[in-house]
Amino acid sequence: MYTPEISLRPIASEDLPFLNELYASTRIEELASLPWDKAAKDAFLDQQFNAQHSYYQAHFPQAEFQLIELAGSPIGRAYLLWDEAHLQIIDVALLPAQRGQGIGSRLLRDWLSCADAQELSAGLYVESYNPAQTLYRRNGFIVTGENGVYLKMLRPCHQANSSSPRNAPCI
Repeated sequence: MYTPEISLRPIASEDLPFLNELYASTRIEELASLPWDKAAKDAFLDQQFNAQHSYYQAHFPQAEFQLIELAGSPIGRAYLLWDEAHLQIIDVALLPAQRGQGIGSRLLRDWLSCADAQELSAGLYVESYNPAQTLYRRNGFIVTGENGVYLKMLRPCHQANSSSPRNAPCI
């Protein structure tokens, strides 16, 4: 499914510093306007990362917590929960240098192909200001609700073609 350049592997405890850095990279613009010094921002980001990471681990114990790698180097994360009827895309993030290069689009298409092969719907939450909404809409997601700053998006189950086995191996 993935070329040798892009791969996924389960996260490990030694990945936490990278995951913390990745999380911080997703909040740069949001924190830029705050009058805090660097130490205060770093402490806040560390606390927020730890809270988010703990929350995901506790509330989604069956999820796949994957590190996205490019040629063996970490560039992002993908947290996915597959069940019998639905794929929940919990979180996807790439380092700033890898955004906008088609990596996320390719991964999303692969996951949705797997979901289609298993006749699953797919869902996710995205910030109302996140430009990734365009990608999600292009791939059939529609807004079905709002939760504060987040939009709830759903992609109904798409019929897999007849040559796709119902339980095709996926990620």
